[in-house]
Amino acid sequence: MKSFGSLFLFVLFAFTNLFAQDKLFTVEEVVTDSYSTLTPDNLKQIKWIVDTNEYSFVDDSDGNPILVKNRVDSGKIVLITSLDEFNEELTDLNFPKINQFPNITWYDNTNFYFWVKNSLLTYNSEKKVISVHNRVNEDAENMTIAVNNKYVAFTQNNNLFVSLDKTNTKQITFETNENIISGQSVHRNEFGIRGGIFWSPNSNYIAFYRMDQTMVTDYPVIDVTTTPATVSNIKYPMTGQTSHEVRVAVYDLTSGNAIYLKTGDPKDQYLTNICWDPSEKFIYIAHINREQNHMKFIKYDAKTGEQVKILFEEQNEKYIEPQTTAFFLPDNNDKFIWLTRKDGWNHFYLYDTDRNFIQQVTSGEWEVIEFTGFDRKGENIFFISNKDEIPGRHLYSVNIKSGNITKLTDKPGTHNIKPNALSNLFIDEHNSLEIPRTINIIDNKGEIHRTLLQANNPIAQYKTGETTIFNIKGENDIDLYCRLITPPDFDETKKYPVIVYVYGGPHSQGVLNTWPFGRYDFWFLMMAQKGYIIFEIDNRGTANRGLGFEQSTFRRLGSIEVIDQMTGVNYLKTLNYIDSERIGVYGWSYGGFMTVSLMLRTNDTYKVGVAGGTVADWRYYEIMYGERYMDTPETNSAGYDESSLLNYVNNLNGKLLLVHGTSDPTVVWQNSLMFCKKAVSLNKPLDYFPYVGHRHGVRGNDTIHLYEKITEYFIDNL
Repeated sequence: MKSFGSLFLFVLFAFTNLFAQDKLFTVEEVVTDSYSTLTPDNLKQIKWIVDTNEYSFVDDSDGNPILVKNRVDSGKIVLITSLDEFNEELTDLNFPKINQFPNITWYDNTNFYFWVKNSLLTYNSEKKVISVHNRVNEDAENMTIAVNNKYVAFTQNNNLFVSLDKTNTKQITFETNENIISGQSVHRNEFGIRGGIFWSPNSNYIAFYRMDQTMVTDYPVIDVTTTPATVSNIKYPMTGQTSHEVRVAVYDLTSGNAIYLKTGDPKDQYLTNICWDPSEKFIYIAHINREQNHMKFIKYDAKTGEQVKILFEEQNEKYIEPQTTAFFLPDNNDKFIWLTRKDGWNHFYLYDTDRNFIQQVTSGEWEVIEFTGFDRKGENIFFISNKDEIPGRHLYSVNIKSGNITKLTDKPGTHNIKPNALSNLFIDEHNSLEIPRTINIIDNKGEIHRTLLQANNPIAQYKTGETTIFNIKGENDIDLYCRLITPPDFDETKKYPVIVYVYGGPHSQGVLNTWPFGRYDFWFLMMAQKGYIIFEIDNRGTANRGLGFEQSTFRRLGSIEVIDQMTGVNYLKTLNYIDSERIGVYGWSYGGFMTVSLMLRTNDTYKVGVAGGTVADWRYYEIMYGERYMDTPETNSAGYDESSLLNYVNNLNGKLLLVHGTSDPTVVWQNSLMFCKKAVSLNKPLDYFPYVGHRHGVRGNDTIHLYEKITEYFIDNL
């Protein structure tokens, strides 16, 4: 009877799964639910509480959101406040009620701050009281909170201001020329730049960018929804053209004076990786020449603006692209870690501020992907790397003195890490192809102290095929990593059409051991349900495989990538279940450039293509990115011609749909319009769809229309 019962339960379970796993994705679900109900459960806003072994998160599992905290050792959940109580406090201060907890930041063990419109508020978790901490002007942008968690620097109409409290705001810059901008990102956010305001460690000074764009050509962005259409000019320096000029200033909050660092000529150099030393006496800046092949890391006196010394220089025959600031060792004004790829791989180097190179800390044919922090004594560095799993992300520690490395996470996949203030405990959010999401607390030895969440499969009721990650050999026996998704009810005896997804550009790694997330992933699963095999390959030129792998495409964007993409297609053609006459390709931005390149430069290998936000010719792209990878049109005319899609339009024989936002400030509309013009002049059939008013991506309800169009295009033509 026991055996019979077990068999019955197994059969019942099998039939339950059979009928449960029959749902099909819709385009609306792909667009609207891919970041919400289709994603695994999570702990919202999980954050360490400063200087404690406690963490907080928002629990809305019963529909009534509450903010709670938990101790790692006891696991006891303690209520901080409910959303209802929180709203009562806000109402008492004449603020409107909110529907969910705002993004909070703990600044000590009892207080956190958050924004409501232009007010910075604090909540005391012991007294359960909200206070107005600071205020900025109503139309303020780029709000940056000081290290002391009191002051706020912000921009308004391209000028910089600082608010010292809720009633005391000072204007720092007084530019009347709209083309001179202070306190904002410069160099179009290249070189790891994510802002233009840099508070000193003790909040006594603000370093900030000043960008003069008066010499940069205006580029028209046309709004066709007005009558008549109107023009809004942006500053868009294209490759080979005049660039903007950037300076760095330091504002002294005590004196109210600002001085400019004497960064010198040439004026079109790039100033990046700005860093204060812990003493606030010095500022460090990486200077990169216009050619982007020579970097000087320079120490400045923050009081006088004088250059103190060049600490070191780096040169590369192709390009240099530092992405991070210097990381000073804890309680040490003199030693810092620098992250560089000067030996061909991204690694840590130890320097001092007297121009001495001390040692290389990590080495090997693998990449440090992210600096996570130091331990309390500054003896060990914690970092994220793909050292032991190219498609994965793991946490490691390295002893600075010995160079000994310890791997702290072991389960294959992607580990997203949040260290506490002392870097002795970490929130480890892990997912993979097989694991939707697990959240653990681990220590600095890699031991798991507590499991906080094991999420269920949110798409268990949907029919999904199998996703596999593997590598194949490319030119020079190099490993190329691939992802392949098969349809549900896959039958090796049948022939299936293929949709190749491509991005293929710098700073990207598409083939990762992760759970499906986002519109692209769920669109892939939906198209697999419709009988397509989905394929992706990370070609040379993409990230986290070493400088040689990335720089293979230098001065010839689109050529080496096509070779590697064809290696992937040739592999597919060896599989009996692939219909080699029905291969399509889809990509956006650099992926749009690659999609059209593959349609035009592979002798009709691809039958159908959909390309969004396509770069048609790198002469139409901005100088920072474009000149890094292509040099200038004057110095590399042959390379620009080889990469230009306009020179291959006559090869178009398959079905190609171009999509572009008419207000795109990243890949300007001119790119795809010029491609259309060339296609018309050669009498080549081309499908085209502009999304009016959209920028580099399509947003809002129009996204449903976009994905319906892409889906139907492949169904109708592949």
